[in-house]
Amino acid sequence: MQSPSISQDRPAPVPGAELLDFIYPAPPGRTIEVAPGILWARLALPFLLDHVNIYFVDDGKGWALIDTGLGDEATLAAWQPLLDTVLKDRPLTRIIATHFHPDHVGAAGFLLKRFNVPLYMSATEYLQCLNLHLDPGALEAEHYRRFYLDHGLDAETTQRVVTGGHAYLKLLSGLPPTYHRLVAGDTLRIGGREFDVLTGGGHSPEQIMLVCRADKLFFSADQVLAKISPNVSVAAIDPEGDPLGQYLRSLHALRNGIDRSVLVLPGHNLPFYGLPERIEGLIAHHHSRCDRILRACRAEPRSAAELVPFVYTRKLDPHQMGFAFGEVLAHVNYMLRRGSLRPIENAEGTQRVTAA
Repeated sequence: MQSPSISQDRPAPVPGAELLDFIYPAPPGRTIEVAPGILWARLALPFLLDHVNIYFVDDGKGWALIDTGLGDEATLAAWQPLLDTVLKDRPLTRIIATHFHPDHVGAAGFLLKRFNVPLYMSATEYLQCLNLHLDPGALEAEHYRRFYLDHGLDAETTQRVVTGGHAYLKLLSGLPPTYHRLVAGDTLRIGGREFDVLTGGGHSPEQIMLVCRADKLFFSADQVLAKISPNVSVAAIDPEGDPLGQYLRSLHALRNGIDRSVLVLPGHNLPFYGLPERIEGLIAHHHSRCDRILRACRAEPRSAAELVPFVYTRKLDPHQMGFAFGEVLAHVNYMLRRGSLRPIENAEGTQRVTAA
């Protein structure tokens, strides 16, 4: 499974953030009409990244909801003021979950029981989420342990990561047995607007994004954020995968395929103008991380675990270590595929790489 969150270290700001135009310099108290017929709200998260954005889109007799927040008790309680105000006279018409991470779909079960409306997701994201919901214990399976151990993480840290670092993935309030599938290239009509459905990999396998070209609105989910980079991690079930390559291809496609003057409505941080500048900054950020890894591997062969301190300089708890390890390995796999690193065979069984 893909890592479910955002890069949670605190490095220097990703280049390009200083070039953006923030139409609202602070988050909403409860809701802000960020564009005609679109309400922006924010729900708290109990992590270093302490919030997730949700959006209500005018859908005729009610509101289409984009993302839901976690499925924990605190988030479900935080929904009550929104139920009493925004949804008091105009109910939900549907829920659009951009991807399977619990901060975006965790409260879906709670809301669907109340409103009995369809859930819209891409197929891969729905199936990933369903797998978590039906078999949460799989996160502690042997192949997860081997994934970390084979790439140099010590046994004690591995134990903490697989038992504590993945607990967040279980914060789901349920899923319906059926859903409405969204596919890249679809046109989704919400109220009086038409949105093109886009998908992108890297942060999650088939994340949904929506662009209304007529009104120049872009719901970017976690693919493009204003001040931080989404976590881009190798999955234990696909240990030789190339999520960073997928992510960078997605960024290039967004830069070339969306009008530069769109208002970006992201899953975290503040809405902004300046999509091309932000994309350039994110691309530069990941190339800078590749440069750090290459310099470290020129000195001596290193495992992914041994490379983590070269990218993340602060002390990491198990939750953050899982993300950091997966992201470093994503950069290693990207560089292996493109020939700037090569693997080293050793008798210990630990997988290491060196500069090519």
